[in-house]
Amino acid sequence: MINIGVIGYGYWGPNLVRNFVEMPGVQVRKVSDFKPELLAKVQARYPTIQVTQDCRDIFTDPQIDAVAIVTPVSTHFDLALAALQAGKHVLVEKPMTTTSEQAMRLIEEAEKRNLVLMVDHTFVYTGAVRKMHDLVVTNVIGDIYYYDSVRVNLGLFQHDVNVIWDLAVHDLSIMDYILPSQPYAVSATGMSHVSGEPENIAYLTLFFEGNLIAHIHVNWLAPVKVRRTLIGGSQRMIVYDDLEPSEKVKIYDKGITVDDNTESLYQMLIGYRAGDMWAPHLEVKEALRTEALHFMKCIETSDRPITDGQAGLRIVRILEAATQSMKQQGRLIEIDTARVVA
Repeated sequence: MINIGVIGYGYWGPNLVRNFVEMPGVQVRKVSDFKPELLAKVQARYPTIQVTQDCRDIFTDPQIDAVAIVTPVSTHFDLALAALQAGKHVLVEKPMTTTSEQAMRLIEEAEKRNLVLMVDHTFVYTGAVRKMHDLVVTNVIGDIYYYDSVRVNLGLFQHDVNVIWDLAVHDLSIMDYILPSQPYAVSATGMSHVSGEPENIAYLTLFFEGNLIAHIHVNWLAPVKVRRTLIGGSQRMIVYDDLEPSEKVKIYDKGITVDDNTESLYQMLIGYRAGDMWAPHLEVKEALRTEALHFMKCIETSDRPITDGQAGLRIVRILEAATQSMKQQGRLIEIDTARVVA
């Protein structure tokens, strides 16, 4: 039996608690939140779970094996570090930390103590994203040309992070999982339309070695909710619409063929290929359930999580560079791609 403590019962915390409660071999022992009205909801729904306003009660409980941190990003580092130093495995909500230095510190602490450190990049555990990963790995798509995503809606406005750190982190974690390489530079532009608040609209362009490029549009001030991604390859193309109720991933046998055997560049012939479209069968299990099961399995087997601390660090480094670029009106910023050596 793995005993877990959950810190934070606001927006995402109840979903995590529900999944852990329903899993065999797992017991949610304590939930912590500084708001008594939220703890009252825990007690009403789960009478056997202990509640506390002091998260230190979770760190000092010798029966708790793991801690899930579901709090604002500004608190992630201190809480995760305290949990690791108390000998607890850690699952921390995205983004992992506010700086890459903090992320590296958590990685070092987890490795020193042989503990699991995992980041809640939930979309990586969806059936749709896992299917796209398989299509890329098995070369069904061919060489990847571009990743183009729109992720917009009206709200929820965040006060401690800008729209890049809130929405773009989803696409960055998906890209980190499915694309064959890492970006080396980013250009970002954005704007705030609420005085004193972080940027609510932003555009990111990420550059990779070769001819792969990625573009992400995120916006808290859109009249409609859109979650659509295009992935173009040399053999096939993918349309991923997360709001589709059934056929979230569609693969198009479309593309171009280039006849470069001509003597002149101006005589180069470009042909267009239009084949079938198909929508593959996707796993329908809740992504958060898949993620929670993966976290438990990694604790039991000491395996490295798919979204481990290194993945969290890579995303934070991109977010840092994008924020720096946005402050300089889109200046190209190189991304630190150095890795922590275990």
